[in-house]
Amino acid sequence: MATSPRFFSQPLRYLHWASLEKPAIFYSILIGSLGPVFVVAVPPLRRRFGDGPREPIPLTYPIPRGPRKIPQGYDDPE
Repeated sequence: MATSPRFFSQPLRYLHWASLEKPAIFYSILIGSLGPVFVVAVPPLRRRFGDGPREPIPLTYPIPRGPRKIPQGYDDPE
């Protein structure tokens, strides 16, 4: 049985071995390490492509103007 390569002595060989022998762990670490990169890289790209700032979320329900219109024809039969 061959031993696994050590990361610090042969990093590329170790990454190749890990992708073949332990793919779930390897790819989860690979995808998880992209998160901090996206935090730095994505906002400037969004601004470059024209995606501006968002509208603020409304904190109250908008009050309609004018008198309330009561719907007709939905009353219970008497």
